Amino acid sequence: MKSVLIVMGSENDFDRVKPALLVLREFDVPFTVAVASAHRSPLRAAELAKNARRDGHGVIIAAAGAANHLGGAMAANSTLPIIGLPLEVGGLGGLDALLSTTQMPGGVPIAAVGIDGAKNAGLIAASIISIGDEALARRLDDARAKMADGVLSADRRVQDKLASL
Repeated sequence: MKSVLIVMGSENDFDRVKPALLVLREFDVPFTVAVASAHRSPLRAAELAKNARRDGHGVIIAAAGAANHLGGAMAANSTLPIIGLPLEVGGLGGLDALLSTTQMPGGVPIAAVGIDGAKNAGLIAASIISIGDEALARRLDDARAKMADGVLSADRRVQDKLASL
């Protein structure tokens, strides 16, 4: 099974990235976490991206806030799928990170999740890895079915409440 490389722009991003790590653990998807900055350690960021495929990774999650160019740095140096995870840092509520992540030039694509959307980043990464892993695909399908069952149960409870009005 391919693994997921999660690159954070700062150690301070760990708690915001943690939901992605928990999702990957839940689905038994191996991952590696590294800290690299597109601005403060650009050579390290480039090397992580350039070596990701060789190191057995199948997708990269790039998580950073403020002027989030980490996803772009990863995409500039790897043809693996990149999931940009914009984080809420600073005074703009994460909007700056979101725009920096999504406004990439043609030919250098990044998929993006919402601001602080680490759980979805983990799920997308697991979905990408599942392309080559039927057992993982079944685990993801089972989780979706369980989620749908939860919605149906909630609907039944609401219908019961309506009936007792």
